[in-house]
Amino acid sequence: MKLELNVRVTSEIASNPDHLLQFVSKQNKIPKQEIRHIECTARSIDARQKNIVFQLRLDVYVNEDFIPTNFSIPQFQNVNLEEPVLIIGAGPAGLFAALRILELGKKPIILERGKNVKDRVADLRGINVHHIVNEDSNYCFGEGGAGTYSDGKLYTRSKKRGNIRKVLEYLVSFGATKQILVDAHPHIGTNKLPRIIQNIRECILSSGGEIHFHTRVTDLILNGKSIIGVKSADGQKWMANNVIIATGHSGREMFHLLHEKGIEIHTKPLAIGVRVEHPQSLIDSIQYHCVTKNPLLPASEYSLVKQINGRGVYSFCMCPGGVIAPCATKPGEVVTNGWSSAERSRPTANSGIVVELRLDDFKSFESYGVFSALQYQSSIEQKAFAINGGTQKAPAQRMVDFTKNIVSSDLPKTSYTPGLVSVSLSEVLPPLIVDALQKGFKEFDSSMKGYFTNEAILHAPETRTSSPIQIPRNPETLDHITIKGLYPCGEGAGYAGGIVSAAIDGMKCAEAALTGYFTK
Repeated sequence: MKLELNVRVTSEIASNPDHLLQFVSKQNKIPKQEIRHIECTARSIDARQKNIVFQLRLDVYVNEDFIPTNFSIPQFQNVNLEEPVLIIGAGPAGLFAALRILELGKKPIILERGKNVKDRVADLRGINVHHIVNEDSNYCFGEGGAGTYSDGKLYTRSKKRGNIRKVLEYLVSFGATKQILVDAHPHIGTNKLPRIIQNIRECILSSGGEIHFHTRVTDLILNGKSIIGVKSADGQKWMANNVIIATGHSGREMFHLLHEKGIEIHTKPLAIGVRVEHPQSLIDSIQYHCVTKNPLLPASEYSLVKQINGRGVYSFCMCPGGVIAPCATKPGEVVTNGWSSAERSRPTANSGIVVELRLDDFKSFESYGVFSALQYQSSIEQKAFAINGGTQKAPAQRMVDFTKNIVSSDLPKTSYTPGLVSVSLSEVLPPLIVDALQKGFKEFDSSMKGYFTNEAILHAPETRTSSPIQIPRNPETLDHITIKGLYPCGEGAGYAGGIVSAAIDGMKCAEAALTGYFTK
């Protein structure tokens, strides 16, 4: 007999199998010897009260054996001689599109401008230590995309996008811990993701698919209103009747290429702000209502949102026990983002705090037409680069100083390796963003008493929250509204926001390309 239970227990019980067994036995009046296995299928933390509890969903096997699910790397038929589908970009959308193509018995060919996941490391060191940006290999470009070296969060706000469980099970098959199937906010960690990405690559290649690194797509080959292939920077042509564009939110060259080819694209609003770093111990003390965190509790997270001047000001990509990283994709700009390792054990917590922008906010850049939001975004990144003397140092200010328009007299060493330069962030960010953030930080303190403090350091700018362009597609067939066989996909096309939603969208586009429909 299998019992399905929902329980609320202390951290001591949740973290100790013997204590959990005793609790379940006592609460349900089942002799311990009759309980053969307890499987936790969902886990979350309720920290709203001083007495913190874990909420667990349990499958309890009473006088019945538990047979664990076997998650192993999938075995696909060899597709080397099958119909090809071209995928531009090896981020989560591109990689999961390739997996779905393999499931359907066709041949994925991925063209990636950057390097493989291992070789990217040298270029990340280049930007962190030497302030050198490789335009094709950085935190955003290369195998695995932006998610590989920026945290690996696996939760999505939208539960209607598609099969979230399938994405998570695939990741477990390729090496992620089964805990991601259980946690309310699953997370792999930057230190674990590269091996998983490598396993996905090896699976695609062993099944007859192809992945070509150092291959930047520079032209689309059209036959009337249909795509029939692409051309790469080295002059090579790649022919296929279905092409999936999965270039990510920073793939600006692709946006310009589409526009130059007369393929319709649209301006899309985004959110821009700063990345804030607090001591993790301070966030723990606020969230867990304590002076010293219980070692059985994980590094605490937060999620904040306020309406300021009629627009949202909110936390984005919160990284407990994490690091702030430089994420520029070309020389002459500064961009910040955050990540955490699997252990989330670093002494600082960081989060993007961003302001919702609207199409009307880009009027001063209307001469750039459809690229007005992109140019607005880019201008902030360029100001940040210029104000720090042309390096990857981040313009920074203490939080309270920022709200008082005071240039901070000193800044502590933060997790941001390239370093900081103390400036007034009003010289980097537009007035509407500055005003909304100044008011927002004060409002946040009403939800998290102690959040508003000069111990918090603001790093600017946080600009790559989403794509500034949307590539329109038919909602029924998912290909472009005017170009048959061209499938805009993932974050860069404006249809996803994170690893899981991008992966789901990749699978949907692959399915639509090969079958004419997709699983909603």
